[in-house]
Amino acid sequence: MQKADSLLGSWRGPVLFFTVSLIVAADQLTKAWVTSFDVGEVIYKLGFFRLVHVQNTGAAFGILQGQSFILTIVAAIGIIVLLFLVLFLRRSYPFLAGMPNMIAFSLMLGGTTGNLIDRLRLGSVTDFLDVGVWPAFNVADSAIVVGVIIVAYSLVRLTRAEKQ
Repeated sequence: MQKADSLLGSWRGPVLFFTVSLIVAADQLTKAWVTSFDVGEVIYKLGFFRLVHVQNTGAAFGILQGQSFILTIVAAIGIIVLLFLVLFLRRSYPFLAGMPNMIAFSLMLGGTTGNLIDRLRLGSVTDFLDVGVWPAFNVADSAIVVGVIIVAYSLVRLTRAEKQ
Protein backbone atom coordinates (compact mmCIF):
# COMPACT_ATOMS: atom_id res chain seq x y z
CA MET A 1 0.00 0.00 0.00
CA GLN A 2 1.44 3.35 -1.03
CA LYS A 3 1.55 6.21 1.42
CA ALA A 4 -0.66 8.34 -0.86
CA ASP A 5 -3.31 5.60 -0.65
CA SER A 6 -3.29 5.66 3.14
CA LEU A 7 -6.02 7.67 4.81
CA LEU A 8 -3.63 8.97 7.44
CA GLY A 9 -0.78 9.58 4.97
CA SER A 10 -2.68 12.23 3.02
CA TRP A 11 -5.03 15.17 3.51
CA ARG A 12 -8.02 12.82 3.76
CA GLY A 13 -7.51 11.80 7.39
CA PRO A 14 -7.23 15.32 8.82
CA VAL A 15 -10.13 16.58 6.65
CA LEU A 16 -12.30 13.66 7.73
CA PHE A 17 -11.43 14.08 11.42
CA PHE A 18 -11.78 17.88 11.41
CA THR A 19 -15.12 17.88 9.57
CA VAL A 20 -16.65 15.13 11.70
CA SER A 21 -15.42 16.84 14.89
CA LEU A 22 -16.73 20.23 13.76
CA ILE A 23 -20.19 18.86 12.92
CA VAL A 24 -20.50 16.86 16.15
CA ALA A 25 -19.32 19.84 18.26
CA ALA A 26 -21.62 22.34 16.50
CA ASP A 27 -24.54 19.93 16.74
CA GLN A 28 -24.07 19.12 20.42
CA LEU A 29 -23.39 22.73 21.42
CA THR A 30 -26.51 24.04 19.67
CA LYS A 31 -28.61 21.24 21.15
CA ALA A 32 -27.22 21.94 24.64
CA TRP A 33 -28.28 25.57 24.25
CA VAL A 34 -31.75 24.67 22.95
CA THR A 35 -32.40 22.18 25.76
CA SER A 36 -32.09 25.04 28.23
CA PHE A 37 -35.55 26.07 26.98
CA ASP A 38 -38.79 24.18 27.57
CA VAL A 39 -39.96 21.67 24.97
CA GLY A 40 -42.27 23.48 22.57
CA GLU A 41 -40.98 26.91 23.56
CA VAL A 42 -40.40 29.26 20.63
CA ILE A 43 -36.98 30.80 21.17
CA TYR A 44 -36.96 33.11 18.14
CA LYS A 45 -39.32 33.86 15.27
CA LEU A 46 -38.77 35.73 12.02
CA GLY A 47 -41.42 35.27 9.35
CA PHE A 48 -41.70 31.59 8.54
CA PHE A 49 -38.45 30.76 10.40
CA ARG A 50 -38.55 29.75 14.05
CA LEU A 51 -36.15 28.39 16.63
CA VAL A 52 -38.26 26.03 18.72
CA HIS A 53 -37.30 23.23 21.11
CA VAL A 54 -38.61 19.90 19.79
CA GLN A 55 -37.81 16.36 21.00
CA ASN A 56 -38.16 13.83 18.18
CA THR A 57 -38.40 10.16 19.19
CA GLY A 58 -38.74 9.17 15.55
CA ALA A 59 -36.79 9.58 12.34
CA ALA A 60 -36.90 12.25 9.64
CA PHE A 61 -40.30 13.87 9.14
CA GLY A 62 -41.44 12.38 12.45
CA ILE A 63 -41.87 8.86 11.05
CA LEU A 64 -41.29 5.85 13.33
CA GLN A 65 -42.17 7.80 16.49
CA GLY A 66 -41.20 5.95 19.65
CA GLN A 67 -38.84 3.57 17.81
CA SER A 68 -35.67 4.97 19.36
CA PHE A 69 -34.02 1.56 19.90
CA ILE A 70 -34.41 0.54 16.25
CA LEU A 71 -33.27 3.98 15.08
CA THR A 72 -30.22 3.75 17.36
CA ILE A 73 -29.27 0.43 15.73
CA VAL A 74 -29.83 1.90 12.25
CA ALA A 75 -27.62 4.91 13.10
CA ALA A 76 -24.84 2.64 14.41
CA ILE A 77 -25.02 0.56 11.22
CA GLY A 78 -24.97 3.78 9.18
CA ILE A 79 -21.79 4.91 10.91
CA ILE A 80 -20.16 1.52 10.24
CA VAL A 81 -21.16 1.67 6.55
CA LEU A 82 -19.83 5.23 6.18
CA LEU A 83 -16.54 4.26 7.81
CA PHE A 84 -16.30 1.22 5.51
CA LEU A 85 -16.84 3.48 2.49
CA VAL A 86 -14.21 5.95 3.64
CA LEU A 87 -11.62 3.43 4.80
CA PHE A 88 -11.94 0.61 2.26
CA LEU A 89 -14.18 1.19 -0.76
CA ARG A 90 -12.43 4.40 -1.77
CA ARG A 91 -9.48 2.24 -2.93
CA SER A 92 -11.71 0.32 -5.35
CA TYR A 93 -13.69 3.38 -6.41
CA PRO A 94 -11.26 6.33 -6.66
CA PHE A 95 -14.02 8.90 -7.24
CA LEU A 96 -15.02 8.33 -3.60
CA ALA A 97 -11.62 9.60 -2.44
CA GLY A 98 -11.95 13.06 -4.01
CA MET A 99 -12.24 16.12 -1.79
CA PRO A 100 -16.00 16.70 -2.35
CA ASN A 101 -16.94 13.11 -1.48
CA MET A 102 -14.58 12.94 1.50
CA ILE A 103 -16.20 16.10 2.87
CA ALA A 104 -19.65 14.69 2.07
CA PHE A 105 -18.94 11.43 3.91
CA SER A 106 -17.52 13.45 6.80
CA LEU A 107 -20.70 15.55 6.96
CA MET A 108 -22.87 12.43 6.96
CA LEU A 109 -20.66 10.72 9.55
CA GLY A 110 -20.66 13.79 11.83
CA GLY A 111 -24.42 14.26 11.50
CA THR A 112 -25.20 10.62 12.15
CA THR A 113 -22.87 10.62 15.15
CA GLY A 114 -24.46 13.81 16.55
CA ASN A 115 -27.96 12.35 16.36
CA LEU A 116 -26.77 8.99 17.73
CA ILE A 117 -25.31 10.77 20.77
CA ASP A 118 -28.76 12.29 21.41
CA ARG A 119 -30.52 8.94 21.04
CA LEU A 120 -28.11 7.24 23.44
CA ARG A 121 -28.16 10.10 25.95
CA LEU A 122 -31.79 11.25 25.79
CA GLY A 123 -33.72 8.54 23.94
CA SER A 124 -34.73 11.16 21.36
CA VAL A 125 -33.18 13.75 19.07
CA THR A 126 -33.33 17.47 19.83
CA ASP A 127 -34.56 19.50 16.85
CA PHE A 128 -34.92 23.27 16.80
CA LEU A 129 -34.77 24.75 13.28
CA ASP A 130 -38.30 25.18 11.94
CA VAL A 131 -38.92 26.65 8.50
CA GLY A 132 -42.67 26.62 8.00
CA VAL A 133 -44.17 23.49 6.47
CA TRP A 134 -40.88 21.56 6.75
CA PRO A 135 -40.47 19.48 9.93
CA ALA A 136 -38.06 20.82 12.57
CA PHE A 137 -34.45 19.72 12.15
CA ASN A 138 -30.99 20.37 13.60
CA VAL A 139 -27.33 20.86 12.63
CA ALA A 140 -26.75 17.09 12.33
CA ASP A 141 -29.74 16.68 10.01
CA SER A 142 -28.50 19.55 7.87
CA ALA A 143 -25.03 18.02 7.61
CA ILE A 144 -26.47 14.65 6.56
CA VAL A 145 -28.66 16.23 3.87
CA VAL A 146 -25.82 18.38 2.48
CA GLY A 147 -23.54 15.32 2.45
CA VAL A 148 -26.10 13.25 0.56
CA ILE A 149 -26.63 16.05 -1.97
CA ILE A 150 -22.87 16.31 -2.60
CA VAL A 151 -22.53 12.55 -3.16
CA ALA A 152 -25.61 12.50 -5.42
CA TYR A 153 -24.22 15.40 -7.46
CA SER A 154 -20.86 13.64 -7.68
CA LEU A 155 -22.52 10.45 -8.94
CA VAL A 156 -24.53 12.37 -11.53
CA ARG A 157 -21.34 14.05 -12.78
CA LEU A 158 -19.54 10.70 -12.90
CA THR A 159 -22.39 9.10 -14.83
CA ARG A 160 -22.44 11.95 -17.35
CA ALA A 161 -18.64 11.77 -17.77
CA GLU A 162 -18.79 8.01 -18.43
CA LYS A 163 -21.49 8.49 -21.10
CA GLN A 164 -19.32 10.94 -23.03
